Amino acid sequence: MSFTGSSVAGVLCLKRAMIVGRLSLRKIRAGSVRTKADTDLSGPVDFRHSQIDVLADDPARWPDDLLLDGLTYRHLEASLPVRDRLAWLAKDSTGYLPQPYGQLATTYTAQGHDAAARQVLLAKCRRQRASQPATLRIWGHIQDWTVGYGYRPMRAAAWLVLLLLTATLAFASHHPPAVKPAEAPTFNAFLYTLDLLVPVVSFGQEQAFNPHGWQQWLAAALIAAGWILATTIAAGLTRSLSRQ
Repeated sequence: MSFTGSSVAGVLCLKRAMIVGRLSLRKIRAGSVRTKADTDLSGPVDFRHSQIDVLADDPARWPDDLLLDGLTYRHLEASLPVRDRLAWLAKDSTGYLPQPYGQLATTYTAQGHDAAARQVLLAKCRRQRASQPATLRIWGHIQDWTVGYGYRPMRAAAWLVLLLLTATLAFASHHPPAVKPAEAPTFNAFLYTLDLLVPVVSFGQEQAFNPHGWQQWLAAALIAAGWILATTIAAGLTRSLSRQ
């Protein structure tokens, strides 16, 4: 069945509809598209490049083969859990496409659901990662674990606090020897750890002391973690500013 290119001023209602085979809703213009619990669609549905004012549907009623690229809508009638809408996007048989995720996030933001919009954009990054080469997937996992691709900034703060406390206790129990004992400042385990973790700030501790053995490995790990966190936080801030 095909409605390709049709214009519906009111509601395109699929209540009690039972359609076997392909349903083309491509390039339609509609005031609203509605499905109900008794809607039965067994074939693929093509929504590409359609413009809908209100999407008044149940995501579960759509089949597992959707084409959503270019679909725009201004309002979601039902206040649904984000996971239901993400499962709806995942039904797109063409794989990862950025526009459907961006559209859903834009609609949630317009309706005042900022947390839901961030969750959608995080899911977008994760789905994109699955289509990338192995090296980019590894970097993507790091960004996800540390700051949730910039959409969960408090996770970065938690990592920093955990590393800061753990390393401070480790260095306080046995601080590294001074490079020049006669000129070295008083060792401060907290400031020394900050010096290692924060790549752009110096408290005069890192250069004054020279760790050995396991402390050398710990110091190297803190420096690497600091750069990773700084880079991912910067990437997250860039994304946030680009959405303003």
